[in-house]
Amino acid sequence: MGKKSHSAKASAYLYTRYIAGDSAREQAYEEAVINAEMARKIYDLNTKAGLTQQELAACVGTTKSTISRLEDADYDGHILSMLNRIAEALDKRVQICFVSARKPRVA
Repeated sequence: MGKKSHSAKASAYLYTRYIAGDSAREQAYEEAVINAEMARKIYDLNTKAGLTQQELAACVGTTKSTISRLEDADYDGHILSMLNRIAEALDKRVQICFVSARKPRVA
């Protein structure tokens, strides 16, 4: 028997059924999505750079355990919580992306 896959339709149904309309659940869901996205981005960037958590920690000037927490989707960083509160107050959503630090060449 093959592995079952989850469809966007099923996710939408679950969101509508269990989250939509409950502001506390909606906020918790949004925070969970952002935390998961950030954790995945940090992990992917670190992996693409070919660094271990220890090596990245040394480059950043922190500890391996800090990097490990940041790569954990369940980590609830204090800065992200504050950004979410500010965004909510302004009827916005936090979106964070990493872009190349290299400046584009001018022709």
